[in-house]
Amino acid sequence: MPHYPRYTTTVVGAHSVPRWYEALDRLVALGQLAEGDFADAQLRASQAAILEQETAGIDVITGGEMHRRRHNRHAPPNAMLNFFWQKIPSFRGETRPKPITPYDPNVFHPAAICRGPIPDTVDLGLVEEFKTVSSFARKPVKITMTGPHLLAAVAHDEYYNDPARMIADFGKLLHQNFKRLAEAGCKHIQIDEPYFTAAGDEVRTAVDAINLSLEGLPDDVHVMVHICQGNYAVGADYDGQIGHRYFDQGRYKADLVCQIACDGYLIEHDMTPHYEHCLGDRQLGVGAVDVQSPNVETGEQVAARIEAHRWLAPEQTIITSSCGFNHLPRHIALGKLRAMTEAKAILCGSGTGSGRS
Repeated sequence: MPHYPRYTTTVVGAHSVPRWYEALDRLVALGQLAEGDFADAQLRASQAAILEQETAGIDVITGGEMHRRRHNRHAPPNAMLNFFWQKIPSFRGETRPKPITPYDPNVFHPAAICRGPIPDTVDLGLVEEFKTVSSFARKPVKITMTGPHLLAAVAHDEYYNDPARMIADFGKLLHQNFKRLAEAGCKHIQIDEPYFTAAGDEVRTAVDAINLSLEGLPDDVHVMVHICQGNYAVGADYDGQIGHRYFDQGRYKADLVCQIACDGYLIEHDMTPHYEHCLGDRQLGVGAVDVQSPNVETGEQVAARIEAHRWLAPEQTIITSSCGFNHLPRHIALGKLRAMTEAKAILCGSGTGSGRS
């Protein structure tokens, strides 16, 4: 099981989404711009996301998931779900709204309808993403992918009528795509499952499906699983709104999460205590930068949030954000990235703090 060096910094995935994304999307719909124009804008936004992560000193970067988004409305499902559903023949076509949380009736997303089996031969575009981001990046590149549970749980199912079978088939699909990623040279993979706390017994099935998706990967491929409590915006105007947590209701299932045969987990910093007695020798990405706050933390504040968990060994500690930066303005996201690298310097003893031995 590969370990990152202590206090390695990485992001959860999404970078700051420009507000002009939605305006460009409208211009495409009106025929004033072509799809190729929007794709060009997405590529330029990806290049900017890469540059800002590297400028801030982040160790393992992503392409910001910029090419997966049309705008920030219904985000993150627009990028986490619909982008991938539409690559699967049995999900293409119309969508129907589906509520996300009882907290806010405005929070829903356009859920795809499953009308047939999920083949494991579909190319989800992960290899192409890896090659594109790697062509611009100087740091190690991580590819993120929505987990089998969220892909199944939020869809409208008119074929399986059996969540366990649907989740298992998504696991098989991810397995084939992860194999292709590894063959392309990708050494860093992240699986996103933000709906475990709100879900029921199907989480056990999801753990099995994730483990299936990881079978046979080379030993030098580092796999992290991101578990969070949600990062949804509120109100009629989603763009420009700060995200909120909506999945705090339900049992936090760290015991089941730790049955996933991966190298570590990425979580919000206040969820860290749940892992004290089940983490084992895996690493924990402590989301000590709060993406649901518009205030930029200092390196000292980030370091203090990590040092509060005295049981967690430095060798097991990764520094990350609580979720994606997609709802935050670019300058705030960049400031938070820099705070992560400042915290690393402090904790390693080369900054203003003493660090841990």
